[in-house]
Amino acid sequence: MTEAANAAVGLGMPPLPPPDYPEDVRTRLAADAAEIIARYPGSRSALLPMLHLVQSEEGHVTRTGMRFCADQLGLTTAEVTAVATFYSMYRRKPSGDYQVGVCTNTLCAVLGGDAIFEALQDHLGVGNGETTEDGKVTLEHIECNAACDYAPVIMINWEFFDDQTVQSAKDLVDKLRAGETVTPTRGASLCDFKKTARILAGFPDPREGAVTEGGTGGDASLVGLRMATGEQLPAGRPATGPGSHPADGGPPQYLSKHDAPQQTSASDPDNPAASPTAEEGE
Repeated sequence: MTEAANAAVGLGMPPLPPPDYPEDVRTRLAADAAEIIARYPGSRSALLPMLHLVQSEEGHVTRTGMRFCADQLGLTTAEVTAVATFYSMYRRKPSGDYQVGVCTNTLCAVLGGDAIFEALQDHLGVGNGETTEDGKVTLEHIECNAACDYAPVIMINWEFFDDQTVQSAKDLVDKLRAGETVTPTRGASLCDFKKTARILAGFPDPREGAVTEGGTGGDASLVGLRMATGEQLPAGRPATGPGSHPADGGPPQYLSKHDAPQQTSASDPDNPAASPTAEEGE
């Protein structure tokens, strides 16, 4: 086989070992790594936050970063690579300051996620997994953001932006590219991807007020808990995000049997089998 053919199918000499970090960078990262490793009874358990740590250095997980993790944890680079390539939160190539993920799973898709993703591709001039020329935004579709009660949802650097529309999504990315402060529906204002990766590695967010601004479960997420504690809820719930479009100026109602308490033996004495605690056969 010719040299050109070898290159075409990826044959030939294996790649050289990756270069090491500069001495000052390695020393700084080694101190951070020691702090991470000390949290765990076994050092290899620290691999996930360690990958976030090296990602915070260069904005993605490089071969140098994986070699550093392997050296610090007593693992092989193959073991580290297997983990880094499995989880989508670890980037394998340079990407933008802001990772914009549009949920295109079933519920978000039918409520507008597909339209939002298509519109953002046209608006930004990029495809899935691509980054704008200014290096600000990387766009991708995500299978599920685990926030179906606020569909359609966008996540930017893993922070939630609920009840989105095509226009609100365009406004968001325009603000990011203009350098404006953007605050998620639940949580502190956004920081860039490198800073986010360091926070995910387990280090405190140094920004003033960021911790107290941290998000929590929203109203729609807590309906089940409120029902379980006996609270009587109205038959519908108001929508509160940018996707809300009240026709009469009042809060819109998303009527659903899931929003209201269901009948039980206490509320329907003539039908004891309605009780969720009824024994089988009763």
